[in-house]
Amino acid sequence: MPQTLSVIKADIGGWVGHTAMHPEVLDLGRERLAQAVQSGLLIDGQAHACGDDMFLVMSHERGEDNTEVHEYAWDTFTAGTEVAKKLKLYGAGQDLLADAFSGNIRGMGPGSAEIELVERQSEPVIVFMGDKTSSGSFNLPFYKMFADPFNTAGLVIAEALHQGFAFEVHDLKNHKKIMFSAPEELYDLLVFIGSPAHYAIKRVIARSTGEVAAVSSTDKLSLIAGRYVGKDDPTAIVRCQNAFPAVGEVIEPFTTPYIVEGFMRGSHYGPWMPTSLGDAHPARFDGPPRVVALGFQLANGRLIGPRDMFDDPSYDNARQKANDIADFLRLHGPFEPHRLPLDEMEYTTMPAVAAKMANRWSEV
Repeated sequence: MPQTLSVIKADIGGWVGHTAMHPEVLDLGRERLAQAVQSGLLIDGQAHACGDDMFLVMSHERGEDNTEVHEYAWDTFTAGTEVAKKLKLYGAGQDLLADAFSGNIRGMGPGSAEIELVERQSEPVIVFMGDKTSSGSFNLPFYKMFADPFNTAGLVIAEALHQGFAFEVHDLKNHKKIMFSAPEELYDLLVFIGSPAHYAIKRVIARSTGEVAAVSSTDKLSLIAGRYVGKDDPTAIVRCQNAFPAVGEVIEPFTTPYIVEGFMRGSHYGPWMPTSLGDAHPARFDGPPRVVALGFQLANGRLIGPRDMFDDPSYDNARQKANDIADFLRLHGPFEPHRLPLDEMEYTTMPAVAAKMANRWSEV
């Protein structure tokens, strides 16, 4: 019987500023998911926070893009927003860009990643939760996991992985998609995913079985709202072992704090720091950007876990590197390469400033 693992997330109010989620808001999410399990809507569900974002991790038998599941998530975020408003939390409901639910969460503000699967004898999955960064941030880690033999030895020595993987890439600005097969089309793939602000890997598919190996949220808030409303704070689900990379290969890319969009006002580049849940509350210049990895074993749809995969001293070097990189980039202040290029800041004050100064420019 196919099952679906859905992760739907939203920023519905920060405590204090954009740094963390208030316990009362998170408790409401947990209570709502417990009610959904009791009613039979879900097999299991958990609510977690990374920074000021709530992530609803849900297993069910209703398939991807299910209206009932998506509406329940929307109603949960709406109820959480009311709690946030009572507590006068910052940016209450900022990711809810519609007045009412209309059949599917996509295009309404919250981000989503979903995988429909037939549970194997052992089904380990990693749920990644990001904060203070954008859709497309999983491009480089996904490449490392599924296409780089220096990261994933199984691509060379494991028969089940040796056929490689296919990558579904979305053009975020023109709303198109394309498939690339690796390793044959690696160079073509890199032309596009090396520009994560424009192109994002949505799905990775095992060529040996045709099964979906990984999926990320590619919802881009600024494109939905037509203005800057905050970064997209992505999530991803990755299946592990057998026909997929091993757990250790899946989390290995984060031993390097790669540079991502985000940080303060979503308008800067910064290092993506792997942290435990306990340290996932970015405060310094609203950062550095954070990523949390929660490990689960699925057992007849039940979420056995989580294991906090980055709560591990072997990631201490990555965290130190992230702090060092953040120190260096911050010294650039409002200059690139710390600040994003102007064409990536079109939803800030730049158009207004450009309009104000338009008549003061003259020919050289």
